[in-house]
Amino acid sequence: MTAAPAPAAGTGAGPGPAAAAPRRPLPGRDALLGGAGAAAFLLLWEVVPRTPAVSADYLPPASEVLATLAERSATAAFWSAVGATVSAWALGLAIAFAAAVALGLVIGSVPALRAATASTVEFLRPIPSVALIPLAILMYGTDLRSTLLLVVYASFWQIYIQVLYGVADLDPVAEQTARAYGLGRWARLRHLVWPTALPYLLTGVRLGAAVALILTITAQLTIGTPGLGQEISVAQSSGAAPLVYALIVATGLLGVAVNTGVRALERRLLRWHSSVRGEAAV
Repeated sequence: MTAAPAPAAGTGAGPGPAAAAPRRPLPGRDALLGGAGAAAFLLLWEVVPRTPAVSADYLPPASEVLATLAERSATAAFWSAVGATVSAWALGLAIAFAAAVALGLVIGSVPALRAATASTVEFLRPIPSVALIPLAILMYGTDLRSTLLLVVYASFWQIYIQVLYGVADLDPVAEQTARAYGLGRWARLRHLVWPTALPYLLTGVRLGAAVALILTITAQLTIGTPGLGQEISVAQSSGAAPLVYALIVATGLLGVAVNTGVRALERRLLRWHSSVRGEAAV
């Protein structure tokens, strides 16, 4: 007579080791790590220019750059440049948003239109916006419209493509059900298409906002329209290295503020979405 096999560990037939509960990250752990990383970077930046590896004439220490930024931020000219940059960025992004949403919803909802425009989009979208700088100068000179041309062109595609993806992601069963219940085109757009496309749209806005800021600074740097980019160009031409780095740091801080603001808007508008609820649960 053979012996009965021993019960497998962890099954109901016998005692087994308890499953380990998933470890949750400590509250504020990411913020602490981010702060430690930033402190290490600033320390490295402070030390390297004081060694023979790099001349302080080309890379001033972090303390000198931050002191220059603090001194510059106390002037009205600095905030005027910041205001010009933010105004151009916001206006360009708003124009791109309106055009991308309108065209994306219309073209994405009509398969024939989407197929007819696909080749044109694939041709225009990869063109670098900086390649349009000579055209912008030729058309508008150093006017604000030159900057807007570059900003709108660059950020439009980021939002437009995401809107197309969002419209294409519409559940066909839900659409057929809405038609069966007699919902009109506008009702389907409001209750089906818009909630489906909104997460994609906000992703496009987040990407477009970053690209719009990059092109705003680039246009001001190369074309000479007022803003932080122009201030960087003037400081570079005068050989003021600490001021150049200070203004570059200011553009970086502005980029962080833009990204933080857009992410906060995204979380607020998508608080009903599973992705945002999942972030809040962690």
